[in-house]
Amino acid sequence: MNAGPATETLAELSEGEVLARIFPRLPDAATQLLGPGDDAAVLRAPDGRYVVTTDMMIQGPDFRMAWSTPHDLGWKAAATNLSDVAAMGARPTALVVAIAAPPSTPISVIEGIADGLRECCAALAPGCGVVGGDLSASDALTLAVTAFGDLEGREPVLRSGARAGDVVALAGGLGEAGAGLALLFRHGVDTNGVPDAALAAAVRERYPVEVGAQLAPTPPIDRGPAASLAGATAMMDLSDGLFIDAGRLAKASGVGIDFAADSLGDSVGLALGGGEDHGLLATFPAGAVLPEGFRVIGTATDAAGTVLVDGRTHEQGGWDPYRGWDGALG
Repeated sequence: MNAGPATETLAELSEGEVLARIFPRLPDAATQLLGPGDDAAVLRAPDGRYVVTTDMMIQGPDFRMAWSTPHDLGWKAAATNLSDVAAMGARPTALVVAIAAPPSTPISVIEGIADGLRECCAALAPGCGVVGGDLSASDALTLAVTAFGDLEGREPVLRSGARAGDVVALAGGLGEAGAGLALLFRHGVDTNGVPDAALAAAVRERYPVEVGAQLAPTPPIDRGPAASLAGATAMMDLSDGLFIDAGRLAKASGVGIDFAADSLGDSVGLALGGGEDHGLLATFPAGAVLPEGFRVIGTATDAAGTVLVDGRTHEQGGWDPYRGWDGALG
């Protein structure tokens, strides 16, 4: 006999039954001509071009189940992909989501992920929906999201367009997600260093901004198209830390970047190396009127490939999925 609805697991349901439970929880896309149900979805592409990106979240190196709710996981999986679309100056239109999970996973976890996906799209990118995906089994819960975006007739904003003399500007926070992760590793684990749900909940209640920025980020998605319309010369999503990502933009554009320390907040180290901020780093011509939500944090120089703070070098920090993971799933 199957357990009641509250305790049903994936092993007790067929793939079709699982899909029937989650499809009603997922948002439609405004651009879809044909949604889930066939072998592929069909979307309108009014521009004749589309932006596409993909990202994975894997239990262990990317999240710990003791710290994140299922809703958090769905929200963050959507938000991180929406931000990559916005960083091209595009408007997010659709997501395709693949989930692999242990058969013992309660169906309520998958439903919670679906709710997080829906509510993130509604809050950050209205009109963007989930148009398809896949389900499979795995030892570790894994979410893979592919996102699509509409350039709406504009040219994409690349990393390679910055020029010496441009101002460097940011939309979004700096260092809060890194601070939240540090707090979870310091106070959200038991005496053996194992992530603990009750302790993590207490940390989140005490530090809602920092922990929320890590577990359920709110990137400034609508600022991507706004930056494009305002003449941004280069732009990218800040996922691996300001220092690392600014270096990528500097290398692609053949410029240097010099940040003003007093624009980076109380902790320059966290601002530069915290990672997972998911703000938008952009450059604009000197004298340009910045769109609402952007603030100047530095300048582009002719010292190609360099990243400085007040003209001085700084120790590199940031997020690297191949470095520092202890192999625990949490």
